[in-house]
Amino acid sequence: MDIEELRTFVEVADAGGVSPAARRLGISKSMVSRRLVRLEADLGVQLLARTTRGAALTEAGITFRDHAARVCAEIDQARETILPAGDLCGRLRVAAPLSFGPTHFAAVLAQMAQRHPQLHIHTAYSDRFVDLISEGFDCAIRVGYLPDSNMVARRVGPIYGKLVASPDYVKTYGAPQTPDDLVGHQALTQGTEAWQFLDGEDVITVYPRGRFKADNATALAAAALAGVGIAWIPDGITHDHIVSGALVPVMTDYPPPPAGIYVIRPPGPHPSRKVRVLTEMLIECFDQAPKPAGVSR
Repeated sequence: MDIEELRTFVEVADAGGVSPAARRLGISKSMVSRRLVRLEADLGVQLLARTTRGAALTEAGITFRDHAARVCAEIDQARETILPAGDLCGRLRVAAPLSFGPTHFAAVLAQMAQRHPQLHIHTAYSDRFVDLISEGFDCAIRVGYLPDSNMVARRVGPIYGKLVASPDYVKTYGAPQTPDDLVGHQALTQGTEAWQFLDGEDVITVYPRGRFKADNATALAAAALAGVGIAWIPDGITHDHIVSGALVPVMTDYPPPPAGIYVIRPPGPHPSRKVRVLTEMLIECFDQAPKPAGVSR
């Protein structure tokens, strides 16, 4: 019985079909099907009932799935035990934001792959909030103000941003001077989020309103450049536009408090060593980020 056949079966069982399992594993659907056929032939039982909607576990499959997952986990642990100190193996699936991920996190993931040549790293870049458990991710890197969740979160560093607008917008509509002024402006938002601002040691919360929404900070920057409204955008995305004068900071007497960079993982008492190593590398990279002027905490 081949360990890769067991891993493939567990992925198909958890993903609910051959196609999503193939995407998780990074292999073809035909290879997934061949592994399943070999495993069922070896066991002499049918583990999955194929349907037009996917694949459902048979009674035998339900019983076998937990045993197969436990065997795969024990094999991974055994491999790590006999590897040279510090080496990692197996696969790490990471969800990262599209707005910030390729420019800020990809280099850390590449460095991790370089340090651990037996580790397979699969990263999915998207600004939607993925379901880590149902989609088979080991962890996610998320940026911003973290919403309530049953996931386990570890803050790995700060991320700074500011309100920006185009010079044409400011010329036409003026610039807000206080948080109360924002009610008279078009806000560019990712949804129904709250904006926070510092007034000395006090935090002021505003619920901005506007007609332009996007789940991607780069898209919000494009709208701000076009003069559609005012946006809170991380400095890493707006820096060049501010240097060129295409965007200008507004309401600078009330800076937003720093948001955070977080590693999110499914609930459990202990993270896997792969997730722990990635978390430590991100902390090393981002936890020493300098504070911009005007931010006291």
